Amino acid sequence: MPKRHAIYRIWVTRRESLSVGDTPDHTLMLTELEGEPIELKVGVAGEFISRRSVGFHDRIKGSGKMEGYAISTFEFGQVYSRFEGQRDADTRITKGNWKVYKGTGKLASLKGSGTFTVKPTEKARCFTLEMEGDYTLD
Repeated sequence: MPKRHAIYRIWVTRRESLSVGDTPDHTLMLTELEGEPIELKVGVAGEFISRRSVGFHDRIKGSGKMEGYAISTFEFGQVYSRFEGQRDADTRITKGNWKVYKGTGKLASLKGSGTFTVKPTEKARCFTLEMEGDYTLD
């Protein structure tokens, strides 16, 4: 399986946050993010078009789990993946795993999984997403 590495700039386009109320600073959040590549090798699916993700966050005082879905669109296909991770309030870094569950076009037979790290940037609601993983096309 070829190892792939990519870095994206992602930003929050929508966020809804609700207090749970069972303990101080326990919140549930639904987020929508879009992204663009900072470092991405062009593959069989051609040039990058867009990246969108929707995630659910369950945090107490800024730490907690998150999970969601991402759709990456390329010139000749799309990749649908699911992710889950854990955010640390002290570092504000989220680390986790992702896995492809569907592909279209030239990526219809794509299988893949790997790890990711999300780090905050100096700009509010903007982050750096670094991904690594293994992919196969049948």
